[in-house]
Amino acid sequence: MAREATVLIVPGVRDHVPAHWQTLLASRLPRVRTVAPMGRGNLDCLARVEAIEEAAVRIDGPLILVAHSGGAIAVTHWARLTRRPVRGALLATPADFDQPLPEGYPSMEALDEGGWLPVPRDALPFHSIVAASRNDPLARYERVDALARSWGSKLVDLGEVGHLNPASGFGEWPQATSFISELDATVSPCWLKQRLRA
Repeated sequence: MAREATVLIVPGVRDHVPAHWQTLLASRLPRVRTVAPMGRGNLDCLARVEAIEEAAVRIDGPLILVAHSGGAIAVTHWARLTRRPVRGALLATPADFDQPLPEGYPSMEALDEGGWLPVPRDALPFHSIVAASRNDPLARYERVDALARSWGSKLVDLGEVGHLNPASGFGEWPQATSFISELDATVSPCWLKQRLRA
């Protein structure tokens, strides 16, 4: 029988927000950890990758990552380096860091200096679901579709949900638990392939 997975919450570059669906989800799940806050002004991608790894190392057994926005991009950077047993990842509305973001968000120059660019296009070594919005101000649907294909992810069209954050009316996002259950049920030797890469 497969071991129960622990969910690891990976927030975006704006970090933890009390009313965010990730924060609310973390308060309801029985086996959950959250990546330590990095600070809103911290755009050091390597530091975020190290924070994910530090949290993952403390988890005994397989994990499921639940990432949002820039956190989804951080997971793709982390996936190149880790050897942790990963059952799957939910990558919700990944931001398109390869295109200029709206005013008030980091510039491409700042993202480049922080080590985010180029965004990895390698196939992820674990199952993943990319949940995409049709009207996300931080990424056009077609661009997210292309990312999902390059990562080998299942793409789910959420419709018009903005950036899936409190500013877009989320709050609770009950669909996240369904995606987590889907990933948890997909037990395969993918994590073994990941270990053998290095």
